[in-house]
Order: sequence, then structure tokens, then C-alpha cells
Amino acid sequence: MANNEERTPKGVEKGLVAMYKVLDGPTSWVKETFVQPFQKKYPYYHRRFNRVPTIDQCDVNEAACIYEAQEQWKRDKMVDSKIVRILKDRYIDCNYYEGEDAPVKCASIAAVSEEAATNWFIKYGDLGYNSTVVEAYMKQKHRMIWERRKSAEAV
Repeated sequence: MANNEERTPKGVEKGLVAMYKVLDGPTSWVKETFVQPFQKKYPYYHRRFNRVPTIDQCDVNEAACIYEAQEQWKRDKMVDSKIVRILKDRYIDCNYYEGEDAPVKCASIAAVSEEAATNWFIKYGDLGYNSTVVEAYMKQKHRMIWERRKSAEAV
């Protein structure tokens, strides 16, 4: 008796299936016919942005170009930061896994991690959280001037 009471009647079940087909049928047809054939097949996490002109290629009063350069710089900074973080995590994992042999076996990973952190600091360090692409460009310009003066003094 318990099984019969829990089971829905055949008429209600058929009615629900029919209602589902009436409501879902047209939307599924539109999706399969028009949407899916024209959709790009790439995972959401591999989205590729086209490179835009850098700040040194923009005119002074060209606000759209400056905005695009700023957004490109933010994306580049985010990607570089994540790369440095991944390399640091690999080094930490290597140290944990290798234990006492870590200084020998993880030396190459440590060198790569340290080089990536140094390069990140050269490019983005001392700029602050709310820095702009113009400030980063000025930092790069001043560093190039400093390197030129340093090489001229060495000669």
C-alpha cells in the first residue's frame, strides 16, 4: 500500500511531461538551431583579448586609446602577478615534498621563482595599488635613463 500512495497517478505524470515538452521544446530548438552552431568553442578561462596600442603609441588627447592601454596594463599586471604566485607556490610545494633535500633538488625552481619576482618588481614594484599605466611608463622611462647613465659612467 505504501508504494501506491507515494506514486503519482499516470495522468498527472503524462500531463507534466507534456507541459515540459510544450515549454522546453521551442527554446531547445532555438538554442540548437541558432545559438550553438555560431558559438565559439573555447573554455571561459582561456579568453584571449586582442593587444591594443601601448601608452607610448597613444596621442595625448586620445581618451579611448589611453583607456584601452590602461585596461591592457591592468590585465598584464594581473597575469604577471598570477604567474609569480604560481611559481612561488611550486617552490613551496617542492620544499614541502623534498624535505631535507630541498635546497639541492629545488634550486632550479627557486631560481626561476626569484627571477620572476625580480622582473615583476622591476616592472610593477613601488607603483602602489591604484597606479596607472602612465606612472608605469614614467617608471620605465626613468629606469632606462638610469641604466644609460650607469653604463656611461662605467665606460
